[in-house]
Amino acid sequence: MAMVTKVTVETFESEVLNSEIPVLVDFYADWCGPCKMLSPLVDHAAEEYDGKLKVCKLNVDEAFPVAATYGVQSIPTLIFFKDGQVAKKTIGYMSASELNAVIEEVV
Repeated sequence: MAMVTKVTVETFESEVLNSEIPVLVDFYADWCGPCKMLSPLVDHAAEEYDGKLKVCKLNVDEAFPVAATYGVQSIPTLIFFKDGQVAKKTIGYMSASELNAVIEEVV
């Protein structure tokens, strides 16, 4: 079973920017309703794309400097990184099919 990696300010560079494969980072907060709705879809994507896509979650309340660096103003925000660079960014809740379509653009 694929794991979703929780990233922090301290681990963001090593886990996300230096990853050998594309990375999906779910910028969320525990109090955010749409984030809670999107979370199971992100978890499922980690399993479905295991080995092709690394999936990480970043709590914006705990790692605000990283969220600010990437212009996250609304959550949930999903940012896809490829070779340490932003490849795609989505804001708000999306369906499983919409999420899969975005992932297919990146991987």
